[in-house]
Amino acid sequence: MAKQLTDKQYLQQWELFRDNIARSSPIDLKETPSEKKKRVERLEKKPEAWFKYYFSAFYTSEPADFHIKATKRILANPEYYEVRSWSRELSKSGRTMMEVLYLALTGKKKNILLISSTYDNAERLLMPYKALLEFNARIINDYGEQKSIGAWESGEFTTKKGVAFRALGAGQSPRGTRKDAIRPDVILIDDIDTDEECRNADRIKTKLKWVEEALIPTRSVSNPLLIIACGNIIAKYCCITEMGAKADTWEVINIRDKNGNSTWPQKNSEAQIDRVLGMISYNSQQKEYFNNPIIEGDVFKEITYGKTPRPADCDFVVVYADPSTSNKERGRSKASCKSVIIAGLKDFKYYIFRVWVDQTGNSIFVDWLFEAESFLELHKVDPKKIYIENNSLQDPFYTQVIMPLIYQRAREKNRHTIPPVTPDSRKKPEKYERIEGTLQPIDRMGNLIFSADIKGTPHMTRMHDQMLGVSPTSSTMDGPDALEGAVWIIKYRATRRNTTYAFGATSNRKF
Repeated sequence: MAKQLTDKQYLQQWELFRDNIARSSPIDLKETPSEKKKRVERLEKKPEAWFKYYFSAFYTSEPADFHIKATKRILANPEYYEVRSWSRELSKSGRTMMEVLYLALTGKKKNILLISSTYDNAERLLMPYKALLEFNARIINDYGEQKSIGAWESGEFTTKKGVAFRALGAGQSPRGTRKDAIRPDVILIDDIDTDEECRNADRIKTKLKWVEEALIPTRSVSNPLLIIACGNIIAKYCCITEMGAKADTWEVINIRDKNGNSTWPQKNSEAQIDRVLGMISYNSQQKEYFNNPIIEGDVFKEITYGKTPRPADCDFVVVYADPSTSNKERGRSKASCKSVIIAGLKDFKYYIFRVWVDQTGNSIFVDWLFEAESFLELHKVDPKKIYIENNSLQDPFYTQVIMPLIYQRAREKNRHTIPPVTPDSRKKPEKYERIEGTLQPIDRMGNLIFSADIKGTPHMTRMHDQMLGVSPTSSTMDGPDALEGAVWIIKYRATRRNTTYAFGATSNRKF
């Protein structure tokens, strides 16, 4: 996120914009009114030529095919919702600005809102619009003086022809954005996500709620609205991913295509791309230029996948399930994931055969338990051991909700027995300390191995991301938490089998 500019820095940046724009927009003083009219009409029929003529300071390279197609979509659809996840150096903000000014100067749009993560950022992004309208000699020559008296501030201004522009930071009240009788007919969203906010799903949900319940409803139902959101995918769950899922078009363009070639060769050569990518880490490359954010936590840097032994050949195999009920003392989110893990131990290596991790209801969670039992039966694992977390806060939930559902599902399946579930009622330390202390030493030695057969599945994808995201500040570690439970029980059982003594207060546990 850009730093807030001081008054002096803003003035310096403004003067730089002004001077560059003035130098890049000379006009033909000998042109007659008739010649000017014909030229303007000709340019307006060819948007690329129009962009090149009026914005020569920005139009420094010939466009790629995706630029041209994107502009055609925008100019042909006054009611449209487009999300642009174009990589850095692909001019998503620049092209959007040229399209919006084309619509404003040709009278097709009248009230433009520009939204960013903060007001200062939105004001900074609005600066080129204001500078072009105020100092671009070609715009002034062809479309008249744009600057109006008394309504020309850096974050909000209205042209003499009545086109309004306003900057807003995410979360600010958009009320009062009507201009005369015209409600906003263009909403530009640019750089709305921040790394800090993307670490907290609740903050993203709050921002999305503001977009959908406060920002978009400023529109008129009967007047077409154009929404363009520009932003890279900087996290698996962020505003851009959620808006993209609802947009008419969500275009993801990386610095290189699937064949490894520059997607905008007219501007970015292969040597230039190599040079830039060579200066930053792989994770930064993926996030900034390939729309592929890789979560790197404090504990697990990568996940090991491999071939697993037959479960029946393992020394121990257990199923561990965490119903993840709301923990009011810890303030846990109602959106916590439920988890079921099947893990085994052989030759000092811990193998994870199956995982179920998702935000889901109790009924589906119970279905996972039956599926896990079927896995044990299919692979001839005996004895079958299924544990369900049941600490002091979960005990009423376990006895009053989970167990009745298990019996109900057994009756529905015409079974006379239920899966052999055992509650894990041990008093547990803090979640992060448990995960870090139990799993990290095993993983560091290369002895925590996930089955290659489940790599890329929806449940394993969630597990993968949660593993890499484990940190003292993470609020989403439900899958790793269940895995810690499975590994802890396996270690406990292995120790009990190999020794003739128990560990103090744990000696009465039925593991």
